[in-house]
Amino acid sequence: MPAHVPDVSVAEQLVDRILPLDPARLPASLRARCEDLAVDVLGLCVTARNEDYVTATLRACDDDGPCTAIGHARTLSAAGAALVNGTAAHGEDFDDTFEGGPVHAGAVIVPAVLAACERHHPDGPSALLGIAVGVETMCRLGLVTPKLVHKAGFHPTAVFGAMAAAAGVGAALRLDRRQMIDALGIAGSMAAGIIEYLAEGAWTKRMHAGWAAQSGIRAALMARAGFTGPRTVFEGTHGFFHGFAHTTDGKYELLTGDFGARWVTEAIAFKLYPCGTMTHPYIDCARRLGARGIAAADIKEMICEVGEGTVHRLWEPLADKQRPPNGYAAKFSTPYCIAAGFVHGNVGLDSFTDAAVQDQAVRALAAKVRYVIDPHNPYPSNFTGHIRAVMADGSEIEERQPHIRGGAHEPLSRIDIEEKFALCCRHGGWDKARIAAALKLAQGLYGGRIELATLRA
Repeated sequence: MPAHVPDVSVAEQLVDRILPLDPARLPASLRARCEDLAVDVLGLCVTARNEDYVTATLRACDDDGPCTAIGHARTLSAAGAALVNGTAAHGEDFDDTFEGGPVHAGAVIVPAVLAACERHHPDGPSALLGIAVGVETMCRLGLVTPKLVHKAGFHPTAVFGAMAAAAGVGAALRLDRRQMIDALGIAGSMAAGIIEYLAEGAWTKRMHAGWAAQSGIRAALMARAGFTGPRTVFEGTHGFFHGFAHTTDGKYELLTGDFGARWVTEAIAFKLYPCGTMTHPYIDCARRLGARGIAAADIKEMICEVGEGTVHRLWEPLADKQRPPNGYAAKFSTPYCIAAGFVHGNVGLDSFTDAAVQDQAVRALAAKVRYVIDPHNPYPSNFTGHIRAVMADGSEIEERQPHIRGGAHEPLSRIDIEEKFALCCRHGGWDKARIAAALKLAQGLYGGRIELATLRA
């Protein structure tokens, strides 16, 4: 064994934490959170089912099979279904987030595990285990080298997602120890996803969750068939973190240390607005300012204190963020989101169309929004918001939001998540009867056999 290779690798430690887990012994609170994730993700797949980026992804698939592309009549291979469903679930940026990462785990793991189980092992408890393992792995991977993956130009959801999907699918399909380690090693060479979509609002971020989901399935199946991967995939000299975070010096104990004994999955946040997560507390501040009856014309400027780690994605180049070129780019523009929330009193799915971003009242206010870096901002461990509105007469009005609503500090109830599910399904064109049938399926997903035909067109 080479001197630089450890006796027990990080992947081996992780797998040794995963293998003893029993779906029947998972905490009730974790099971409830995995049920919430299923409801949320399935609704998001329906809301985007007719969007051009989803129909393009479906047309691009040439691998028909028995698995469900949610909201469509056509069925695909497990990998194809995971690609389409993951792309749909993440496409409107309305999916869950983990504040410590940040990553969007549900849109990767739920499509990957459901497609793999539908095709290979249609057992509800196994799907529960796979989703719990995959989501937990993905969230914890985001803690190993905080902020560095984004700084290196990669999308954490994409690159962590491939690894986590391999773990989740491997757990659901009951791979053995060697196969699980190989699956992680193989997935490390499948992980991908750059953040250049930010330049002009291109679609590529939308596919990142789907690509990671199908990569996890392929990695697990290749490992099950005997294909090998490096056991030092995470910490190796040329490993995952070297490639995507430009370091091998990470807090690996946060990935493996108490995995299975403590579940960070339970702290996942569910979104109230369909846009970049870190904009949400600023939208809340803007809505409260707007509710005071302040006229936008009387505002000289809006100055926001922000975390340094959010600037390169949500604030710069500032002139471009103040005038996003299309609806998708607007989702990652804090000035636009603030202005839309102030002018219209809310930010919804209809706020991010190409027509909506041409609203002159919103554009005029967005041009007045700028930022200053707060060196004490707690990002990424907590997402906060702040706006100081400087008025034309020199007076100032300030609003602060201490956390993201829908997260650990102010969680959504199951009723809230089911109402969001219904809203998303209505947006996707489903009637009340279809919505009720789909919700019933989602609510009982882990109790018996995985049967997803109800979710087809």
